[in-house]
Amino acid sequence: MPRAQGVRRLDKFMKHIRWQVLLAVSLVALSSLFYLAQIMIFHTPRDTFFYLFEDLAFVPIQVLLVTVIINQLLRVREKRSRLEKLNMVIGAFFSEAGIRLLTYLSDCDPDLKRIRADLVVTYDWSEREFLRVNRSLRSYRYGIEAGRIDLGYLKDFLAERREFLLRLLENPNLLEHESFTELLLAVFHLVEELNCREDLGRIPHSDVIHIAGDAKRVYGLLVLEWLDYMKHLKVNYPYLFSLAIRLNPFDKNASPIVTS
Repeated sequence: MPRAQGVRRLDKFMKHIRWQVLLAVSLVALSSLFYLAQIMIFHTPRDTFFYLFEDLAFVPIQVLLVTVIINQLLRVREKRSRLEKLNMVIGAFFSEAGIRLLTYLSDCDPDLKRIRADLVVTYDWSEREFLRVNRSLRSYRYGIEAGRIDLGYLKDFLAERREFLLRLLENPNLLEHESFTELLLAVFHLVEELNCREDLGRIPHSDVIHIAGDAKRVYGLLVLEWLDYMKHLKVNYPYLFSLAIRLNPFDKNASPIVTS
């Protein structure tokens, strides 16, 4: 059976090649007929060959324009389209799990006050401000205090969203966004670490510290991804940005209720 399928595929491939060869030969023959007709009608073979070579000399430039420049522009446009679709996926992630996970993990950070003020995003933020905060956050030493983290709650929270996270990983556009993919892998690793332990209340303190380290990895990646997502919303979707500001996990006064 596999051999028969291979034969059919080869036969289909050969038919496709024969069609291309036939088309190429036909086009070359048609062009030759036109040149021959031009010579016979106007009796100017010198001019005909002159313009023929002039056209041939321009072919490399045409190849450059079509295959390099135009093709590259189309790829850039296609990539932007894929990233736009992926930003919708990122938005679903934060709505379903990211914001609550970020709120919980940041509450376990003993030094949160050092970065809290920088993360209260407002309508007045410029691209320069987002860049400044991003650079500052990359030098911040994220921490999760083992004594503050409720592993049972964290396990249940992530277990409820496991299927949703798995569907996110199935999205082929993730290949275009390395940082978000890294975040999802870190979250899944934390999920697996928690699921591998039947009774989280009876594990030794050394193991709690180990899991806290996995949570810290998620926390650091999550903060940076959230900041990039806020920047995306501000530039492209002001109405979504308005709600995101009112749900800011770092703003103690944040509320979805509009008061003014």
